[in-house]
Amino acid sequence: MSYLIKELRTSTGMTQKKFADEYGIPLSTLRKWEQGGASPAPYVLSMLAKLLPAYMPGMVKIEGRNDIVFYYDEDRRILYDMKGTGIPVNEDLKGVKKENLILYLEDLFEGYYEIREKFERDVRYDKVEDIIWEKKG
Repeated sequence: MSYLIKELRTSTGMTQKKFADEYGIPLSTLRKWEQGGASPAPYVLSMLAKLLPAYMPGMVKIEGRNDIVFYYDEDRRILYDMKGTGIPVNEDLKGVKKENLILYLEDLFEGYYEIREKFERDVRYDKVEDIIWEKKG
């Protein structure tokens, strides 16, 4: 059972700490699971697997540079990164050159995480400052 949880984590490319933080698992618990000192309940493995695109049926795997992998749900037109973050797209990806597609995907997810961090930073700032923002233009 411990090899399964480690396999799930390594499929994301995340460290133990990042994986534990991302999925709300105490780091000590994750370490025990991976080292065989304890086992996660089967439903925990099932739930984690359902969150990770590598384990979702029908996913098209798109291998990028530096062991980065993306997944594409063709039916629903949703792109996923290795962490399971999904971004819906309107365009069909068939016919896009693989070399270009990798660049587009890297840009898409990099932009997503940048804007999400800005959003979270603004929300944290708003909680401590008495300021009202106005939309430009």
